[in-house]
Amino acid sequence: MKGLAGKTALITGASSGIGQAIAIRLAQEGCNVAINYRKSVEEAEKTEEMAMQKACGQVEDCGVKSLLVQGDVSQEQDILEMMNAVVDKFGSFDILINNAGIQTEYPSHEIPTEEFDRVLSTNLRGAFLCARETIKHFLSQNRSGSIINVSSVHEVIPRPSYLTYSISKGGMGNLTKTLALEYADRGIRVNAIAPGATITPINEAWTNDPEQQAIVSSHIPMNRPGTAEEMAAAVAFLASDEAAYMTGQTLFIDGGLTLYADFREAWSA
Repeated sequence: MKGLAGKTALITGASSGIGQAIAIRLAQEGCNVAINYRKSVEEAEKTEEMAMQKACGQVEDCGVKSLLVQGDVSQEQDILEMMNAVVDKFGSFDILINNAGIQTEYPSHEIPTEEFDRVLSTNLRGAFLCARETIKHFLSQNRSGSIINVSSVHEVIPRPSYLTYSISKGGMGNLTKTLALEYADRGIRVNAIAPGATITPINEAWTNDPEQQAIVSSHIPMNRPGTAEEMAAAVAFLASDEAAYMTGQTLFIDGGLTLYADFREAWSA
């Protein structure tokens, strides 16, 4: 992708799943990558190893650099320390990928207040805080930059029993648009991707069960779930100069899931 080589990207929640795939793809495109993780340094090290292998192959020093940076995006102090670590290592950064996220399942009338707060603090408040500090950094250096939020089809599709997740992703959609509008004239682009059903560890409940996976696939017009690599490809595009005139957009990468799949066959006049 044009314009990615030599830039630096911070990816939150990059130790597995879509975040891991994004780190690997951006490194492959020549980006330095700061790999954020919350708990498992072993998983983060695996991401780093795979990213550098894709970037450099057998070359000992190909110019692409990496950094592992621990931090819980629900904690403001962790975010500040994470940003400082990235700037200390690379001098600056150009791209933020707000990927960290969690989900919990409860009937809506049984959601404990602390669980509501926990999901919103990670998925939405954390994304805002990371974006806020990134924009401060861009403005302080009078530089352009790109923020990409990893949302979900549940930005627009209600998801019973996952109310907190749906609320957080709906909010992320408006966060994307509002920041994009506010800072467009400063050279800061803000976009999002909205994955549909994707094979990642967070979806193990159905990805590891062939019968459940078949049920999920039956609701998708393309009749299959997506892969983390397909989501990462869209992120690389949005971060690149190929998308230089795009801001405030959410790309739905969902195999047609948001096309009202139940209307594939006419059932009303």
